[in-house]
Amino acid sequence: QVQLVESGGGLVQAGGSLRLSCAASGLTFNRYTGWFRQAPGKEREFVAASNWSAGNTYYADSVKGRFTISRDNAKNTVYLQMNSLKPEDTAVYYCAVKGAYSGTYSYAPNYNYWGQGTQVTVSS
Repeated sequence: QVQLVESGGGLVQAGGSLRLSCAASGLTFNRYTGWFRQAPGKEREFVAASNWSAGNTYYADSVKGRFTISRDNAKNTVYLQMNSLKPEDTAVYYCAVKGAYSGTYSYAPNYNYWGQGTQVTVSS
């Protein structure tokens, strides 16, 4: 069965860094992969995505220049490097894999598979 497992979240001070991991079983990261986040009481928000076949990456304006999405094919793992963290980055972060023929990378319903999420808390 397909499974995505996020890890690497935790508590960090503003200005610090975290590296989130998304390990996959039952699939390989050969389609659009995204990171989304959701804070309590708020809608799920696009953070970053990659079109691996084209080598393109995409970022929300709120994280551009601070976050980087990447993958390690040997480990079948996708990463989200988060630098210069801000309190407003606090959320549960989810890894997701997009449907092969679905639409825009920033639209959460276009993703077929989701991990359980990992909590990121950034203190002032």
